[in-house]
Amino acid sequence: MNRRNALQRLGMLALLASPVSLALGQVRENFRTLKPGVPVNTVGKIEVLEFFHYGCPHCQAFEPLVAQWAAHLPDDVAFMGVPAVWGNFLESLARLYYTILAMKRLDLHKTVFTAVQEEQLQFDVREWAKANRLNESAFMDIYNSFGVNTQVQRARQLISSYKVDSVPMMAVAGRFLTSAAMAGNHEAALKVVDSLIDRIRKGG
Repeated sequence: MNRRNALQRLGMLALLASPVSLALGQVRENFRTLKPGVPVNTVGKIEVLEFFHYGCPHCQAFEPLVAQWAAHLPDDVAFMGVPAVWGNFLESLARLYYTILAMKRLDLHKTVFTAVQEEQLQFDVREWAKANRLNESAFMDIYNSFGVNTQVQRARQLISSYKVDSVPMMAVAGRFLTSAAMAGNHEAALKVVDSLIDRIRKGG
């Protein structure tokens, strides 16, 4: 789902946007090389990022595949989700992601996709927390906390640095981007990520 559609209406079915601007580098096979690369925060590991947002049906379809893939990653790979932050609308969903992450309740990740896409503009984070039997006071304290504010701002910076204008998309080691649009489908995109991880591991 691209940025324009995401900001117009959450959950609206849409085709994947065109690949990221050619200014990022030349297309090679099923991935794009970033020139220059983006600095990574993970030291001593190969950093892999998944850019997503809860109102994107393509991200929802990708989520179980990514979860299964991430569960079997080797120790030298650090995987992190990065919620797309393109405006105030999506900022609330980014806050929600980092809140359940802080509460160690990523088991609710799937339920957020379902709720957002079913309720669309009527989705309310407080009501969602109640429906999922979370402590409302603790939830809202974390949701509005400095820590979550910092993470949301970091996500905004990453979206800008990687020039992400469509999701889902994956970044490897700050040097490569791939997606279903580039690779052909979600499964193929994960295979491309694996090959890029191996390439980085071998010093390529």
